[in-house]
Formats: sequence, structure tokens, C-alpha cells
Amino acid sequence: MLPIRTRRPLPSRPVLAAVALVASLTACTAQAADGGGGRSGTGDAKPAAPAKVTVVAPAAGSPVKVTAAGGTIAAVKVVDADGGTLLGRTGAGGTSWLSDRKAVPGTSYTVEVTSRTGDGKESTTTSSFTTPEPEKVNKLTLAPGKNTTVGIGHPLSIVFDLPVTRKADVERQLKVTTSNATEGSWGWVTDYSGRDRADWRPKEYWKPGTKVTLEADLNGTDSGGGWFVRDYRTGFTVGAAQVVKVDLDRHRLTVVRDGRTVRTIPVSGGTPGGDKRSWRGTAVLMAKEGTINMNSETVGLGDAYNKDVDYSMRLTWSGMYAHAAPWNAAYFGKANHSSGCIGMSDENAASFYASVNVGDPFEITGRETKGTVAEGNGYGAWNLGWEQWKAKSALR
Repeated sequence: MLPIRTRRPLPSRPVLAAVALVASLTACTAQAADGGGGRSGTGDAKPAAPAKVTVVAPAAGSPVKVTAAGGTIAAVKVVDADGGTLLGRTGAGGTSWLSDRKAVPGTSYTVEVTSRTGDGKESTTTSSFTTPEPEKVNKLTLAPGKNTTVGIGHPLSIVFDLPVTRKADVERQLKVTTSNATEGSWGWVTDYSGRDRADWRPKEYWKPGTKVTLEADLNGTDSGGGWFVRDYRTGFTVGAAQVVKVDLDRHRLTVVRDGRTVRTIPVSGGTPGGDKRSWRGTAVLMAKEGTINMNSETVGLGDAYNKDVDYSMRLTWSGMYAHAAPWNAAYFGKANHSSGCIGMSDENAASFYASVNVGDPFEITGRETKGTVAEGNGYGAWNLGWEQWKAKSALR
């Protein structure tokens, strides 16, 4: 909690304990006259004692509190310098009020309190306070993009710029709403970039047509690595029920839509026996990147290749793609002979690229693989059982 200041404190000053702002509301005093006889006197009615209003100016990350002694609180208005308001509610008996949201760092607030004394008279007092600037501000990146349509495997994913050591405090501010009461859970993972990440995954693949909304009321929340100074909103819709099954032992890719096989494509996966093997497990199509340059040195494979690749579909952050690989035509449907990606002909890649959606799950099987896709290497949450995933919530 902070002392009331008339100017914004310097950012380098430490957060101080809150103080109470006390305003005594003066009641009106009536005086009667005798009307001309030279005598004067006071009325029999004694005015009610003024209410004593206390505004507790909090430290950033705490709610604003107002109390009244000798009266009740009729109304409270807390407004920041930009005109934003902190709503709140009056406690039982009407002698206290607490804001629903927390005070935000680096913000000036004006508090207007209307109180009512025992005889029904109302008085208003105004005070102000300023919270210190945050030393660090945490921001985040949301996926999928707002108002997009994605496949049934795409989680709601949040990557944080700065460390989140107070995960439970942050997770409490994240509200997911679905159009069909989908069961799901947050799980905390380490993103491939090394940053903290929270994903909300349903128990099973999304149902087609599900509408998902996130309300991240983080403004004024301390992540432990920095303060959030804004709220976030996003939403997306789930598209068709489409799953891509990749059998590396049989060297083929199968597209299953609404439970029915609609296509099979001969492919070639990662070369067995070393670092060029493919990943197994469930990966999720992260992005359709078109024609990109692929350089083996960026994924630790020396100077094996450096070329432009068409119809590139990213499956992991570590560099596994499905894409056109005409140089490998002799191996499609016969052998795994790539540098870890799932290659196919130009013709098949073009039509497959057009038919798949970001968020479609790729279920990859094969004996000669280098391991299971990790949770943070793309969207690998589906490789954990439901109870394992729920255990990654900070609130479990």
C-alpha cells in the first residue's frame, strides 16, 4: 500500500506499504431564531456525527479498499487518468467496499466516495493516489490468431516474454469459454524458445464448429518476472474434423476426414540410424509457410543441404516439416531417406497443402524414429495422457 502522492513517483523507488486516506465528512448544522423577540436558541435535534471515510491506497497488484465508520457507503467511483474505472462491490452492512480488479502499476487513480450518515444525509469526498512504475513489463503472444478457423488439434497457447514464477496467480486470470462446454485444462510447458508457455488443451480433439474465447484479465497482475499492464482477448473457431496419419514403416500418409479415409499419399520420412530420423507421436500443423529456404546447418545437420523448398508445412519448432521433395522421388512409398521431414511429390504436395488446415493433428508412427514430439516443440501436448496433462496446471 502506498502513501498518497501529488506527483508520480520515480520508477526506481521501491513499492511502499499502503496508507489510509481519512476524510471526515462535515455534516450541516442548523440554527433556529425566535423571530424577533431578541431571544435565540438552538433546535432540539442534534446533528448526526459525520461519517469517517478511509480509502486504502494499495500497492500495485492489490484491490482498492474503502471503509466507513459512523455511516455507510452509498457509492464509490475509482477512475484512472485515462478514464478507465475500477468497479467493485459493497460489503455486508454497507461499511466497506472492495474493487473487483487490482490497481495497475504506473497509474494514477481518483477515488470519489459518497457516504450516508445515520440521519440520511449524504456527503462526498475525493482523494487520489499513484502507483509506482513497474520495473519490468511482461507481454505475451497468443495462438491461434484472433477470429481464425483452425483444425481440431490446435491448443490455445500463450508464450510469455518474461519468466512466470507466479504461475498460479497468472492462471487464475485466464478464462476460457467454449460454445459447447468443452472439458479442458491449462498446462505449463517450456516453449522451444526457452520461454514460459501455457496451453489450454481439451481432453480430446475439439469438436468441429466449437467457438473458443479467451479472456486474460492480467492487467495489474505480477508474473514474478514482470507486471502485466493490459488485458488480452482472443477467440477462434474449430473447423473440420481432419486427422493426418503418417506411417513411416509403410511410407505413406493418410488423410482421414470425419472418420473416413479420403486420401493416401506415398512419402519418405527421416533416414534411419542417426540425427536425420523423424519424430513420432502427435504433432500439430503449426503453419503453412509456402516456399522457404531450408538450411541443414540451422538444425545441427552440418552442410547436408541448403535449398528452397515448396509447399512447406511446419510441424515442430525444431524443423520437421511436410513438404515437396522432388529430389527424393525414388524413395516415395519405398524407403525413408530424408533429413527428418516428410517428403512427397510436387503434385501431391500442392494438393495436400491446399486441403490441410493449421491445427490439423499429424499422428506419426514408425520404429526408426528419434523420439516423441515434446510438449513445447510445436504443439506436442497430445502426447501426454489426460491426467498427465492436467497435472501441469498450476492450480491442480
